[in-house]
Amino acid sequence: MKGLRSASPALLWLLPFVVVFTAFQLAPLAWVAISAFRVDEGWGLGHFHEIAVSPFFRQAIGRSLEISLVSSLLGLAIAGLTCHSLAHTRGPLRRWMVAFTNMTSNFAGVPLAFAFIILMGANGVLTLALQRLGIIEDFNLYSKAGLIIIYTWFQIPLGVLLLFPALAGLRTEWQEAASLLGAGRLAYWRHIGLPVLWPALLGTLTILIANAMGAYATVYALVNTSYNLMTIRIANLVSGDLFLQPNLASALALILVLLLAMVTLIQQWLLRRSYHVAER
Repeated sequence: MKGLRSASPALLWLLPFVVVFTAFQLAPLAWVAISAFRVDEGWGLGHFHEIAVSPFFRQAIGRSLEISLVSSLLGLAIAGLTCHSLAHTRGPLRRWMVAFTNMTSNFAGVPLAFAFIILMGANGVLTLALQRLGIIEDFNLYSKAGLIIIYTWFQIPLGVLLLFPALAGLRTEWQEAASLLGAGRLAYWRHIGLPVLWPALLGTLTILIANAMGAYATVYALVNTSYNLMTIRIANLVSGDLFLQPNLASALALILVLLLAMVTLIQQWLLRRSYHVAER
């Protein structure tokens, strides 16, 4: 009884978070889950069947998964190299780079799309410069390659922020001890560095995939509805000028949630198979 009384002030401080989380996270998710099974004649799986048999919706799911996976892997690789460099940097440069990463992690949406149009659009500064140098003949920012580039760009700062603490936690004594035992740099990373970083790498990759799968403002400002992605289709079904199908949009959104849940389950399964995590 005394423990419950002492914990009551802390529970009261938690109440605003619970209210906000329930109102803006759990309630919309519950509404989406209910609406996804609501059809004209009552309840059923009609919307999921329509998505499954439609090449248009299957293409949106496939393209979203492809761009998310490729951009997340590229962003993770570049962020890992950046964090490795930052971990061995000291002084004002390291603080400046961390502050710059914090700032660029919030640079997304319409401003990011506009910046890439100026830089890499059909008449962009970088596009024209590379064409005059003969490095490229043509580049379409509004294609799959262009979307992967812009997705990778906003994945890198988030990956740096998530990975930097883990890479900074690698002790130089471990590499020195491995070197004294005859291990080279490759052996050190294979047997010590990567196993230690494995949970952080998987966790960061999961978050990056979720970040890419749910991206909407940047891609909408860049290509409007001309490129078929899940978020674009959901928005069109909810706010389309001709056909409003909010229940079908809920089914597509629920598939998106299930895909992200599946990615998280795969991450947890891989972590359980990791001997480094299992021994902890």
